Amino acid sequence: MVQENMKAFGTMAEKETPKTKETQPEIKGALTYEDKVVQKIVGLALESVDGLLSVEGGFFSNLTGKLINTDDVTTGVDVEVGKTQVAVDLKVVTEYRKSVPDIYEKIKEVIRKEVAAMTELEVVEVNVTVTDIKTKEQQKEDDVSIQDRVNSAAQTTGKFTSEQVDKVKDKVKDKVEDNTDKEARVK
Repeated sequence: MVQENMKAFGTMAEKETPKTKETQPEIKGALTYEDKVVQKIVGLALESVDGLLSVEGGFFSNLTGKLINTDDVTTGVDVEVGKTQVAVDLKVVTEYRKSVPDIYEKIKEVIRKEVAAMTELEVVEVNVTVTDIKTKEQQKEDDVSIQDRVNSAAQTTGKFTSEQVDKVKDKVKDKVEDNTDKEARVK
């Protein structure tokens, strides 16, 4: 029996000796998400909900949105992010003649699906306040921001000013030519 445990050079016994499996030490740490990350996931996910015209964030953010063109999808999306769960609050404008309860169900489903897929966080609450109902045409009119209107006015004013300057140049040129003709006749 003692000879069975002995290892001879180049024998099968040496190859059959059990090797101890080296284990990797566990890496410690935590994965967390800033609120703005989950807000962005929610905001982007909401773009696919039919009948949802916009997400709003109270008077001042609406005013800011009207003043400055922005593609910030987090506006109007409030979240509370815990270690494993998320709660979402939204203020929305829905489309006229669309079922608001159906839109609400779609909102909850798309948020749950996208947040879970990207973060593995569980969405435990979605609160939606409908602040307005509009037609798509009304929404398009409202989407024209003050910045757009100012830019349009500036372009119109610039064009008008340019036309007026051209007219003045033409009159000055005509006057100079008239004076040149008079001087030539006097000589």
